[in-house]
Amino acid sequence: MADKKDGKGTGKGTGKGTSRAPLRKKEKKAEVKAENVPEEEKGKEVEKAEEQPVQEEGEKPEENAGTAEGAAASGENGEFQFEPVELPPFEIIEGDRINPFFFKFQFKNVEYSSGRNKTFLCFLVDTQGRVSEGKRGYLEDEHAGAHAEEAFFQQVLPEYDPALRYMVTWYVSSSPCPACAAKLAEILQARNTLRLTILSARLFMWEEPEAQAGLKALAAAGCKLRVMKPTDFTYTWDTFVDNEDQKFEPWEDCKENYEYYQEKLADILQ
Repeated sequence: MADKKDGKGTGKGTGKGTSRAPLRKKEKKAEVKAENVPEEEKGKEVEKAEEQPVQEEGEKPEENAGTAEGAAASGENGEFQFEPVELPPFEIIEGDRINPFFFKFQFKNVEYSSGRNKTFLCFLVDTQGRVSEGKRGYLEDEHAGAHAEEAFFQQVLPEYDPALRYMVTWYVSSSPCPACAAKLAEILQARNTLRLTILSARLFMWEEPEAQAGLKALAAAGCKLRVMKPTDFTYTWDTFVDNEDQKFEPWEDCKENYEYYQEKLADILQ
């Protein structure tokens, strides 16, 4: 969740206490100059002063207004409110082995996945038929544009041959969202010789009816759904992580969290 902004220093931008003294100095200088100016010139100076717009305290000068266009908008009482900037969607990342730090953070089977705003999908593909072929790797998304589940069938397995048998296994940091679950169910129904097994570290929004319906639709389409147990984390670490021959050390509540999610999944699919 977004961190609360620190409330310290809120008075720094008000202009109180720091801007009054310079204003007094300017007034005194103006008075000194006025004493040495002839009467006819004083009248001209007064007319010029009346023509100049008076800048209120805290108001931004017009000459600098253009520099903030598109970045900030002037609000009430001289405050500035930043306008949201639309960022381009992140590209899908495909690789062979995951950074160990990313794996330990993204695959950690905590109940509340704060800050984990992307999906890691580790895949194994075994194609059987005239020519046997195997694929292994991982995909990573930022929940922008195509999700990793959809990108798998665009980048890794874009073509389908009904004469071949496809055995696909995924180890994912989070179970598919409702939209992805619906698309996967359609793919499985259209590709009769493709078998998909999904092992998830966490269940995505499992309390929501839409997410539960998506998981049920996947199971009805023939997808095998499981929650990753401690031995699955060890296998994923050894197979898909750039671990530099370091042994995987499960976190303290890894087994308890697995049992928690497994119970929730069983209740959904019953």
